[in-house]
Amino acid sequence: MELDDLLQALNAGQAIPGDSPWHLLMHRTSQEALRITGELNGGYQEPQRVRKLLSELTGTPIDESVTLFPPFSSDFGKNTRIGCRVFINAGCKFQDQGGITIGDDCLIGHNVVIATLNHDVAPGRRADMHPAPVWIGRNVWIGANATILPGVTIGDDAVVAAAAVVTRDVPEKSIVVGSPARVVGSVDG
Repeated sequence: MELDDLLQALNAGQAIPGDSPWHLLMHRTSQEALRITGELNGGYQEPQRVRKLLSELTGTPIDESVTLFPPFSSDFGKNTRIGCRVFINAGCKFQDQGGITIGDDCLIGHNVVIATLNHDVAPGRRADMHPAPVWIGRNVWIGANATILPGVTIGDDAVVAAAAVVTRDVPEKSIVVGSPARVVGSVDG
């Protein structure tokens, strides 16, 4: 069983049983993510080094226009895709097993949490995990301390207010606030 097989299963939305070889592989991959983020967060890093470590974490090239301010946390890393001209502020936490895609020109505020896994609600299967991707469109601004839950798509040009808890899709050019987040306006221009 290889990482590509696990990614295929996660991206297909397959449940990952808690006692399965998939689960063990996920944990082994997490150890690599913890090593890389430990290095990233262990002291000052030049911007170019931050991008190199982020590329190592995700297993994909990171454009030179991307800026990330550590500390940063990811418990998997290999299912995150980041566009160009993206800014990720300090303290963000990405749980990306289910897949995180961030479009070009996005701003991600301090301490944003993006989650892509849910545990099974049945007590006997609580260790089972259910992946669902988070898609963040182009030119999205996510305010500080917002939480984006599994399966959410945020449309282009949308604004997620600070401390919002996004539980469902956000239409493009919408402004959402609160917990759960609700549309309170639209972006002009």
